[in-house]
Amino acid sequence: MKNVDPKILAAINGNNGEAEKAGTRRCLMNRRQFLLTGGIATTVVMVGIPGLAQAQTPAAVSTYPRKLIAKLSELETDVPFDFEYPDEGEYAESILVKLGREAGGGIGPEKDVVAFNYTCTHQGGPLQGTYQAADKALGPCPLHLTTFDLTRHGIFIAGQAYQSLPQVLLELDGDDIYAVGMFGLIYGRFDNLQG
Repeated sequence: MKNVDPKILAAINGNNGEAEKAGTRRCLMNRRQFLLTGGIATTVVMVGIPGLAQAQTPAAVSTYPRKLIAKLSELETDVPFDFEYPDEGEYAESILVKLGREAGGGIGPEKDVVAFNYTCTHQGGPLQGTYQAADKALGPCPLHLTTFDLTRHGIFIAGQAYQSLPQVLLELDGDDIYAVGMFGLIYGRFDNLQG
């Protein structure tokens, strides 16, 4: 290094006595040491210290009411049936439909009966009256044109949404179709149950 003050050069090379005289101080930790120390600290925090008691957090379990929705024998292919689930609160409107082809989460002999919440997951737009029989889709949403594929667990296929429609979990008991739970969070709620 040319044209460098020897006192500063001594400080850079670790001669702390010269560094003090030059009015500069050597850094206590270089970048490599900092990253290594930070990595170790992060690992200890994330994994925990062996032998230290772990905090116990009980699992939150949501139980849903079992609700009779319709009779399988009364459903017609591509004719939606409207109902409310898991309660009668805001954004509880849902659609039950026999698609005529197998679908994810479908019930019945052909695994083609599915149910979904009617509220768009993007900004809560109403999807009532938007069922497209030819595409087995719900939408487009009147707010931002999101469309959802009902054969693939309500995954969005176009538009602004980034989450699938909440699917109503169904159970078949003889000819009776029951709603028994939700797969996904209903728009506008912190919990699917209002109660």
